[in-house]
Amino acid sequence: MSRLTALVGATAMTVVVLGLPALAHEHPSGITDLVTPAVVRIEATAHVEITLLDHIGDLVHVERAYDLPIGKGTGIVVNPEGAIVTLTRIVQSPDDVRIYAANKVFSEHHKVKVPADFKRHKLDDPQLDRHLRDCYPPKRPTATCIINATTSITIFPNISPPDAKGFTAEVVKAGAGPDTPAVLVPTGRADGSVGMPTAPLADKVPDKPGSPTNVAGFLGRPAAKVQHTVEIAHLGQGGSGQGGRPFSDPEKKVDEPVKLGGLADRGMIGAPVIGDKDGHVIGMLVGGGKDARMIGVREITTALAAAGVTPRRGAVDSAFEAALTRFHTKYYTEAAPGFQRVIELYPGHIVAGAHLKTSLAKRGTSEDAGTKQAPIRQGSSVPLWPFIAAAGVLFVAALVGAYLLWRRGRGPAPVPRPPDGLAAVRPRLDEGSTETVVVRRDQALQAAPNPVLIASEQRYCTGCGMRLGHGHRFCGYCGLPT
Repeated sequence: MSRLTALVGATAMTVVVLGLPALAHEHPSGITDLVTPAVVRIEATAHVEITLLDHIGDLVHVERAYDLPIGKGTGIVVNPEGAIVTLTRIVQSPDDVRIYAANKVFSEHHKVKVPADFKRHKLDDPQLDRHLRDCYPPKRPTATCIINATTSITIFPNISPPDAKGFTAEVVKAGAGPDTPAVLVPTGRADGSVGMPTAPLADKVPDKPGSPTNVAGFLGRPAAKVQHTVEIAHLGQGGSGQGGRPFSDPEKKVDEPVKLGGLADRGMIGAPVIGDKDGHVIGMLVGGGKDARMIGVREITTALAAAGVTPRRGAVDSAFEAALTRFHTKYYTEAAPGFQRVIELYPGHIVAGAHLKTSLAKRGTSEDAGTKQAPIRQGSSVPLWPFIAAAGVLFVAALVGAYLLWRRGRGPAPVPRPPDGLAAVRPRLDEGSTETVVVRRDQALQAAPNPVLIASEQRYCTGCGMRLGHGHRFCGYCGLPT
């Protein structure tokens, strides 16, 4: 028997051990719902205005304006006011756009072959070459070009229907390198009457290699057919000291650095990396090509602190989390009003709108956990008429009791006091009775009282003059027999 018990225990332990990797590898449904409403598309453009002072012949002012793309990628809203964290490479060009404008205007005006790039070039003509070198920044007293360059950053929120115009933002803190966090604040409108949805930030990055994560971002400008993309990934071994945390599939089925690198090049650079523990942001996607990595949440919070921006959640997030809890526990009837409230606070909330549609379709059905308790509550309900009848009876009884107490409080009519000269009529005493011990006949045997008042005869002691009672045979004062 002991051998059979040991065999069963070993078998059960083997099943548990073999099942643990499968359970650990599962990605909970809806784990990204807290973050995806706060994911935004970022597009940065440099606007360069240049005036070429051509005085080779007659003095001529040649004015041009050029718009150069700096970067496109994904960002994360971290507070209701619309503060956004993204990567520096998306909003800050590593090249000098003024050099590009100088090459471009010289090539167009003087009809010479100057590549339209960000490098300084030389011309065969000494005079044109000197004028080109004087056109390049920085500005000098002999400059032949006046250049003004500005950066335009447009934010496209994750809403439905998509916002084709977006709103503008500016950089308040850029990082030291292209793959370091940059902090933006909106300069135009920020959607929502009570602020924008925000993404919760985790406390730390999971230490265990192979920890499952999700990466959420945009591969293009939000549109009816272009929505946010979510990709599964796993953390590899390493840390920020090596240029970021690498990705690695524990089952070796997918080359995750290559897969995520391609997504980064297509627009998911700067996308939040979401942990499976509680659905909070643990980092951002960096790199590209065949080497995608992740910078951790510590770098994000450090950049926010340097910019003076405090990450926090808002009213939209509180209402959304309450409705989301009911939705994922399948209480669809209760979740629907919650999602409607979220959309009232923030019109176009992408996840609330999708879940509201599902909640309305499933409420009251067999899938709705709230309706499964409805028949029990209906069967145990008691009609109201017995309570109403009982209340009426109690009310009538209270009225009757109050009336009786009122009658009793009035009492019998007071008996008039006899005149002082008329002695009180004492009841007739039986033989052998005294003043202190009175024996009365049964009420039924007593004669009817005489309606005529007759004064009784009074006796006194012949020795001392003391008044005697009717039954006294001796004087109570002197003891003389009567």
